[in-house]
Amino acid sequence: MASTTKSSPLSFSLLLIFTLLFLHPIVSSFTIKEATVADFQLGFQNKSLTSRQLVQFYMDEIDRLNLTFNAVIEVNPDALALADAADRERNAAAPGQSLSDLHGIPILLKDNIATKDKMNTTAGSLALLRSVVPRDAGVVVKLRQAGAIILGKASLTEWANFRGKRMPSGWCARSGQGKNPYTSSDPCGSSSGSAIAAAANLAAVTLGTETDGSILCPSSYNAVVGFRPTLGLTSRAGVIPITLRQDTVGPICRTVADAVYVLDAIAGVDSHDAATTEAAKYIPTGGYKQYLKTDGLKGTRLGLLKDAFFNFPTESVENKTYERHFNTLRQRGAVLVDNLDASKFMEVYEDIGTNEILAMTAEFKLAINSYLQTLEVSSVRSLKDLIEFNNKNSDLEKIEQYGQERFLEAEATNGIREKEQEAIQKLADMSRDGFEKIMRENNLDALLASPLSLASSILATGQHPGITVPAGVDGEGLPFGLCFGGLKGSEPTLIKVAYDFEQATKIRRPPPSVTHSSY
Repeated sequence: MASTTKSSPLSFSLLLIFTLLFLHPIVSSFTIKEATVADFQLGFQNKSLTSRQLVQFYMDEIDRLNLTFNAVIEVNPDALALADAADRERNAAAPGQSLSDLHGIPILLKDNIATKDKMNTTAGSLALLRSVVPRDAGVVVKLRQAGAIILGKASLTEWANFRGKRMPSGWCARSGQGKNPYTSSDPCGSSSGSAIAAAANLAAVTLGTETDGSILCPSSYNAVVGFRPTLGLTSRAGVIPITLRQDTVGPICRTVADAVYVLDAIAGVDSHDAATTEAAKYIPTGGYKQYLKTDGLKGTRLGLLKDAFFNFPTESVENKTYERHFNTLRQRGAVLVDNLDASKFMEVYEDIGTNEILAMTAEFKLAINSYLQTLEVSSVRSLKDLIEFNNKNSDLEKIEQYGQERFLEAEATNGIREKEQEAIQKLADMSRDGFEKIMRENNLDALLASPLSLASSILATGQHPGITVPAGVDGEGLPFGLCFGGLKGSEPTLIKVAYDFEQATKIRRPPPSVTHSSY
């Protein structure tokens, strides 16, 4: 029998308040500092945030902090207009219509990634200022298709650290010396600006490139997540090259999930990069975010060669921290395979540096000459032109101080001849007899490493993927990470283990000296 009791004015008021608070949330301020892509999308949905507000916040933070950190070379003059367009698209979307995870999200690109817009693409050098690229880089095309907003260009170690042997990490002629927001010192290179910007909350997410360590190292130094994909998983078309045999493009973000959202957006076939056709076989149906699992470590086999990749003093902060993390990995269900012969493994890589540089030097000349020839407008058309430009602008490019030895050595090469072919073959043999062998013979899902060890070269020369996650801070206040490396196409497994480790530890903290506003 239905009740006939009448509601009192007080009870009606309480019901109304309950309804307003819980069924129709009041739009409140949105704290952007350290927010994730998922947080931003929730803010968009509940109307507590717009893309314009998000872009304006980052533009204001760049204005406020970039003179200190030198992480950003230039801001896209169309960024606010792009944000307004994203807001209009979102408001016009049909009920239930699904937009990309990156829709309306601002992203900074390393300044060797081409954009066909009002911005420059210069690799940090004055030589390419006001040059005109033929088209957006392949990854930029995909980002725009996903609805991401290109916020600007991040600084880098000039020419991706392939100009002079004395070049400090993070320096380029266009923006000066990039600084680590935790220590005001070495940010590591060459994707230094992307890592600094992500760490200091100057962008929602960023994109870097790696030939050898240029994503993993700066991500480690700046307490962010860096993901170097399998070679060809992301397009290198429109990226100022060093060598197509090792160059790759990947995300640098504050969380594993954010890095995966970016990877989902940029992975795939590009007709301008043949390597993407072969690597496309590795992309799983449904993309990569399905592997963001908090039980991702359970049952995995992780290789641990302490003497090779974690050679720290017993009483050091790093050693104690890594030992604690190894225990965490075990507690989360991983099997750490540590009965591996590190000395025998490292013997395989005895000459890796010599062979890598030998091959890379000749490949660079061919690659950079080809790239410069594609530019619609440019005052330089060859490596020889770059060398002459630097000589004429020695003070601006700090040639006497930082040199251009790599350029000169590359210019002296004459194609891929017998010694270069031998070096390339030796690198392939090293990967086969070293990393690939130890992974397969021990049925390993990933190999653990410090991002600052030889592991970056092992992954790079073998064209394998790796992801680094914040792991701690050393005695001097410099962050360091834990790297998970895998065989080609093992991104799903690396995502699972990295995400589970991140969620179990939650090490990352924003730079203590950086304060932010909120909307």
